[in-house]
Amino acid sequence: MEISTLQKDAIELLKNLISTESFSRQEDKTATLIHSFFTDRHIPAFRHKNNVWANNKYYDENKPTILLNSHHDTVKPNPGYTLNPYEPIIKDGKLYGLGSNDAGGCLVSLIAAFLYFYDKPGLKYNFVLAASAEEEVSGFDGLELIYSKLGLIDFAIVGEPTNMNIAVAEKGLMVLDCTAKGKAGHAAREEGDNAIYKAVKDIQWLQNFRFEKVSDHLGPIKMSVTIINAGSQHNVVPENCTFTIDVRLTDSYSMEEVLETIQKNITSEVKPRSFRLKPSFIDINHPLVIAAKKNGAETYGSPTTSDQALIPAPSVKMGPGESGRSHTADEFIYLEEIEKGIQTYINILNELV
Repeated sequence: MEISTLQKDAIELLKNLISTESFSRQEDKTATLIHSFFTDRHIPAFRHKNNVWANNKYYDENKPTILLNSHHDTVKPNPGYTLNPYEPIIKDGKLYGLGSNDAGGCLVSLIAAFLYFYDKPGLKYNFVLAASAEEEVSGFDGLELIYSKLGLIDFAIVGEPTNMNIAVAEKGLMVLDCTAKGKAGHAAREEGDNAIYKAVKDIQWLQNFRFEKVSDHLGPIKMSVTIINAGSQHNVVPENCTFTIDVRLTDSYSMEEVLETIQKNITSEVKPRSFRLKPSFIDINHPLVIAAKKNGAETYGSPTTSDQALIPAPSVKMGPGESGRSHTADEFIYLEEIEKGIQTYINILNELV
């Protein structure tokens, strides 16, 4: 198929996605739309809940496989919108609409690249295209739900707006719920053991502590206390004080090592919510990275978390659009970014297959 036709079809698909509400956990209509996009082109597509995926025509289990993944869910529109977030408007070379930049432009560009290679025989690699749900909320019914159904994945491109540069590393996320325990008493008398004061000491340690090892691509581990709650009334010394720690992890330490360090150094009880969102890293000498750099991509480490955290295989985060536009009012992507993104994806993958 001609690349110009792929570019045209991708933009049309993105306009249809913008017109279709797809908040996280409510993406059933866009899942149907994407599934129909494939079946209308006589490409067998699979669906589980709101995730849709397809294999290239000559998929061979004996060959290694490249996963092309992006998401079709969106956040709710920013209250600052001056345009209809569900009306795809093209003006001055920009396509406006909710999800246009994050990550609709990436998704349709990866779909276009998948279509380019779909019916080519004799490729060195298989391709799997996965349009996943619930990325914006790190949900359990997104890519994680279907990953085992995709077959063995050797490496992946995760579509997020990066100006077509490549994130070769991405910080992971661990959320810790903590409880400082004291003893209740009357505030007017020397009674009780104030749990807030205990929590403050722990929070000060969290604020000042620095992990020794620093990642080349991701920098230091970052710990932030983001929620705190204690007390029921002004004259009662609180027995418990709860607080939440947002920990942004790097490839320098495992989640278990970070958790153990925190537990050893604070008196509060610490409970991790999960170990799902792990940091990601790919060798800078990986053929995918080399091919991307050959096509003008710059490498960097990403501080934000995406579905890349759920992929155990080596992966990069890469796509048209700009991260700073995500979740903003009057979100947009340049049509030229999509067109160049499709061409660049194809050029990179051609280097490999």
